[in-house]
Amino acid sequence: MTPPLSVACDSEADTQRLAEALAAQLSPGLTIALDGELGAGKTHFARALCRALGIDDEQVSSPTFVLLQLYTDGRIPVAHFDTWRLGGSDEFLAIGSEEYLHCSEWLCLIEWACRVSECLPDDHLQITIQHTGPESRHFALTATGPRAEQVLTALTVAVDRANNTR
Repeated sequence: MTPPLSVACDSEADTQRLAEALAAQLSPGLTIALDGELGAGKTHFARALCRALGIDDEQVSSPTFVLLQLYTDGRIPVAHFDTWRLGGSDEFLAIGSEEYLHCSEWLCLIEWACRVSECLPDDHLQITIQHTGPESRHFALTATGPRAEQVLTALTVAVDRANNTR
């Protein structure tokens, strides 16, 4: 099993590079669970990842009040959930989340995934973001199944390669 990947990003540009490296490894059918305290950068990372997938980042915002945003203009269609306002898993399922979580055509990004952890597919990529400074963040990435493990392994190689060329 691939060990968790720990990445320190000292700037927004570093965060964008991490998102680009991750986007290069992604294909439809994966769920990415984003967690971290309020203001940690979950939406910023989701926006950076969508930008890297070719989605117009001006349309990417926190779906806190609408709960779900769909982006179809990039390389992979993205279902972007924010569960902050939900009362739990029942409400998450009631908004039709399963239609996207168990579909091989969509990449799912779920902010505040810890609030609906029992609904997450067994195989997903967990990303925990920690605010470490005005623009700096720490990212901890963990695979929970074989598909996410393939992504994490390839991302680890890409990050190591990028760090060795700096």
